[in-house]
Amino acid sequence: MKLDIIAGARPNFMKIAPIIAALEKVSDKIQYRLIHTGQHYDKKMSGSFFEQLGIPEPHVNLEVGSGTQAEQTARIMERYESLLLNRHSERSDNVAWESPKLETTFNGMSDWVLVVGDVTSTMACSIAAKKLGVGVIHVEGGIRSNDITMPEEINRMVTDSITDIFYTTSEVANENLRKLGHDESKIRYVGNTMIDTLLKNMSRLQKPAAWNNLSLKEKEYFVMTLHRPANVDEEA
Repeated sequence: MKLDIIAGARPNFMKIAPIIAALEKVSDKIQYRLIHTGQHYDKKMSGSFFEQLGIPEPHVNLEVGSGTQAEQTARIMERYESLLLNRHSERSDNVAWESPKLETTFNGMSDWVLVVGDVTSTMACSIAAKKLGVGVIHVEGGIRSNDITMPEEINRMVTDSITDIFYTTSEVANENLRKLGHDESKIRYVGNTMIDTLLKNMSRLQKPAAWNNLSLKEKEYFVMTLHRPANVDEEA
């Protein structure tokens, strides 16, 4: 079986690490291409994650870069389609299509594409693949925020609407998919791969300098990251 694994943004890298580790154990049955779309391209949000999590170098980087939601979506779809149709060598853009790593795996169409989470790359590659008859596997399918103003919610809804197999993280996600009319046979409850990544890296965790500087005590503090527009755009 030929499988494309799509990773484009920081959350994706955390989620694909244990999947790739598992695939390496069945390489005689499943041949895969790891495709980095380049949605996140800064080393601190991309390259360093591959190094720290032990993820192999991608077979190809589509290098879509920054832009509006529509611009990124269009570039990802166009470039991934070129890869599937084996037309990438004809392109005149600056993508490193002649990657030596790409030459070590299959060319052209895959049998399945595996997408994770809810980023732009997830939706864009699902659409491009589905239009060419490639099966879509969605890891973290069925998750909903019920906030349609979130770009990620739109990505989830579109991706799930054309997914063939759902790998889910919770019974809540399973129920969301059932309510949408998806057949039970398409829903596979497998758990959260980010937990797998966390457990594998627990021994590498180090106490940050801020712990002592702030005189923190166990179970008496919270760590929060705020980045969604709804959380940070309005002054308190």
